[in-house]
Amino acid sequence: MRRSRDHGHGGQSGHSGRADEAERLQKVLSRAGLASRREVEDWIRAGRLTINGEPAVLGVRVGPSDQIRLDGRLIRQRQTGGGAARVFLIHRSPGENLQQPNESAEQPVSGDSASALDRIPRRAGRRFIAVSPMPRIDGGLELVTSDGDLAARLQRLMRGLTSEFSVRVHGELSEQGLATILQGVLDNGETLKVERCETAGGEGSNRWYSLVARGASGKEVRQLFERQGALVSRVLRTHLGSLTLDRSMSRGRFRELSSDELEAFLISTQTSAEAPPQAS
Repeated sequence: MRRSRDHGHGGQSGHSGRADEAERLQKVLSRAGLASRREVEDWIRAGRLTINGEPAVLGVRVGPSDQIRLDGRLIRQRQTGGGAARVFLIHRSPGENLQQPNESAEQPVSGDSASALDRIPRRAGRRFIAVSPMPRIDGGLELVTSDGDLAARLQRLMRGLTSEFSVRVHGELSEQGLATILQGVLDNGETLKVERCETAGGEGSNRWYSLVARGASGKEVRQLFERQGALVSRVLRTHLGSLTLDRSMSRGRFRELSSDELEAFLISTQTSAEAPPQAS
């Protein structure tokens, strides 16, 4: 592999493809769904990556014909424009692992340590990245993609999306408690835009509440209720932007978003990002 100086970054830039086809190694592996760009940088520092038989360095660019290996195993590059990103919607059960903290793309886990992502066929992608995942104790709608660049883009836009949650608590909240939740004040002093919070039935000592908020995470929703002294037993996300967890989709099931669904979701995230903040 020919080597030359990558001006401005001080790393390898030699590759066997055309100069206008070369891309940063971090971007290539992120697009392939193998890792985030930061994780790839860690792999480079650890000496786990080689390009055409030589150790990769920070700043290296690679072309389509370069051979990239991770721990000696050849990585197939995903070409730009070589097909739409694959995105899956999962109905995750509360308490179930979404993915393993140190899950290897080449070594799927099984048995008690299996995760929700292990049910997705490996041909759909080597590694999936969750977008704004719910806490493990909770569940409902989860969104994952094998496209690292898309996952990073969506994660940046999550704070502008409106989501709906079903919250189960022990006991019943007072009218004052509901009014306080609507104010959306968190422990750190930040304020969520809560559009609606109302009772949604229940049985025995358990009561369900429906909450709609903009940019809320599952952890923050749980916090809003616990600030009122509520004993929260479950938080389920049922809507995320234009996506809905269909009642016919049982727990543990997943489905791939169609190209139209993905396009509509991307449009909704962009529209939400461009919308001016509303006054509380």
